[in-house]
Amino acid sequence: MADLQDKNLPASHRRIAKAREDGQVARSRDLAHLLPLAAGVGLMVALAPWAMHGAHQLLGEALSFDAAAVRSPDAMLQALAPQVRRLLIVVVPMGALMVALAIAAAVAAGGWNWSFKPLQPSLGKLNPLSGLGRMFSKQHLLDTLKASLLSIVLGVIGALFLSHSMARFHDALALPLPRALSHTAQAVVAGVLLLLLALGVFAAVDVPLQRHLWLKRLMMSRQEAKQEMKELEGNLEVKAKVKARMREMAKRRMLANVPRADLVVMNPTHYAVALKYDDATMAAPRVIAKGADLLAMRIRDLARDAKVPVLRAPPLARALYAHCEIDREVPAALFAAVAQVLAYVYQLRAALSGKAPMPQAVPEPAIPPGFDPHEKPAESEASA
Repeated sequence: MADLQDKNLPASHRRIAKAREDGQVARSRDLAHLLPLAAGVGLMVALAPWAMHGAHQLLGEALSFDAAAVRSPDAMLQALAPQVRRLLIVVVPMGALMVALAIAAAVAAGGWNWSFKPLQPSLGKLNPLSGLGRMFSKQHLLDTLKASLLSIVLGVIGALFLSHSMARFHDALALPLPRALSHTAQAVVAGVLLLLLALGVFAAVDVPLQRHLWLKRLMMSRQEAKQEMKELEGNLEVKAKVKARMREMAKRRMLANVPRADLVVMNPTHYAVALKYDDATMAAPRVIAKGADLLAMRIRDLARDAKVPVLRAPPLARALYAHCEIDREVPAALFAAVAQVLAYVYQLRAALSGKAPMPQAVPEPAIPPGFDPHEKPAESEASA
């Protein structure tokens, strides 16, 4: 389904990270060719005098031998070993530098990436049909056209340079060998610099081009974006059902606490708050259940079934419902109001058991300004 849709959405950070884990990064071959070649040419130009002197000395020592050395193969090997060591001292560091610059070029184009997934065997790579598909893909055709254009440009530059420098090469034939080598080297270095300049222009264009093509290959369709969002956040319907299930379980646990309450304060129909206080374990009264509308009615019915006193105190019920959380102590500003209703309940219980006289009237606790969500501004100013 996603393959049939246009991939017109930019790649997400997760898709880019997954592509890098799979070893897919933007690489520029032109930059990987430019840096090692430029370093090699620079080293050859900088070390040319020393190299000429070493070559002259090496050639002189190699051509110096006597009759005993000719007759003894071991003597020839002993004479050859120091020359090989000298050659390795020059070649190995230069090769290591060029390898390091090739790695630096790859890192500069696509960043550092370490992955073994491209090395894992895949039977799909042996399929000739998929190979033909890759051969005629847009990316492969673009790389072929770019390589052909680069070859043509470098060939034209080389041909023009040779046609304009042929006289200089011809003049070198009339010069002594040291001067001829220096004269020819200058001409060759000028030509190589022109080639490096052309390669540098191609690399400057190729680096952002490869980055653009890489991001374009990773573009996503709307279906892929939705699927990725589901994988990251989970199925929204399933999450909604899980949340609903958790709310239902929390409500059941809360309702199970209602029979243990000391008092239920009601609005009388819209809000209900169940309070519990134990002076041995609690520093202040605690809200163990609360609800609105139908849930408030359910709390009231459970309280009556468990013979828990239900007190009608609308302002206090609204304040407790708005400013108290379940299993949390009531705010300090509401201590006095809650203490009044709890004292009334304790006196009522004592009176019903014959231990104290019946309380005269139901208290109407005062609520501090700003705690009743239904308090009107005029009433608030009057109370202030």
